[in-house]
Amino acid sequence: MSDSAQSPQQPEESFLTHLIELRDRVIKGGLAILIAFLGLVYWAPEIFHLLAKPLLDVLPKDAHMIVTDVTGSFFVPIKVTFMVAFVVALPVVLYQLWAFVAPGLYAKEKRAFLPFLVATPVLFLSGAALAYYVVMPTAFAWMLGFQGDRGGIKMEALPAVGDYLGLVMQFIFAFGASFLLPVLLLLLNRAGIVSRAQLSSGRRYVIVGITVLSAVLTPPDVGSQVMLAVPLMLLFEGSLVVMYFSEKKAAAQDEQESPAEG
Repeated sequence: MSDSAQSPQQPEESFLTHLIELRDRVIKGGLAILIAFLGLVYWAPEIFHLLAKPLLDVLPKDAHMIVTDVTGSFFVPIKVTFMVAFVVALPVVLYQLWAFVAPGLYAKEKRAFLPFLVATPVLFLSGAALAYYVVMPTAFAWMLGFQGDRGGIKMEALPAVGDYLGLVMQFIFAFGASFLLPVLLLLLNRAGIVSRAQLSSGRRYVIVGITVLSAVLTPPDVGSQVMLAVPLMLLFEGSLVVMYFSEKKAAAQDEQESPAEG
C-alpha cells in the first residue's frame, strides 16, 4: 500500500534530484572560474598588456591607448582577467557537464562521448591561438594602415581600452567557438541526425554558410574573414574524413556482431 502511494511521486523526486545535481554542477563550475580569477587577478595589468600586445606591436612608437571613462582603467583589466579565468577553468566546467551527463549513458556511449570532451578545449584554444598570433596582428596592421593624411585631414589612431577589449573578445571567442565545428558535426553524426553523405552533398551550402558566418563574426576586413573561413572549411573536410572512418568501423563491428547465416 505504501509502495503504491509513493510511486506517483517518483518521477517528481527524480526530476528534483537531477535539478539539484545540475545546480551543484553549475556551482562547482562557477567556483572553478572564481578560483582561477582570484589566482590571476593580481596579474591583471600584465594579462591585459599581454592581450594588448598584438595592437601595441603595430602602433607607432609614440602612440598610446586611451581610457574614455573614469572606471575603465580599473575594470577593463578585471574583465580581461575574468575572460582568461573562464578559459583556464574550461576543462573543469566541461568535466562538470560530463559528470552530470555520464550516469545516464551506456558504457559504449561514454566511450563515444569522451573524445569530444577532450577535443572541445583543445579546439577552442587552437582557434583562440590562431586569432591571437595570426589574425589580430594582421587585421590590426591592415586597419592602422589607413591612418595618416587623408584628403588633407590627419588621421591618428587613439584606441580606447574598452573598445579594444570588446574587439579582442570578439576575435578570440569567435575563432574559439567556430573551431568547435567538428565537435558539433561529429556529435550530430553520432546521434544519427546527419550523415556524411548528406554533408558531402550539401558542401556548397556549407561553404556559403561558413562564408556568411565569417563575415558576421569578424570585423569588416577581408583578411580576417578569409583567415576564419579557410580553417573552418578545412575542419569541415576533416570532420568528413573522421566520419568516413567512424562509419566504416561501425559497419565492421555490426557485421561481426550479426549472427552468421545458415
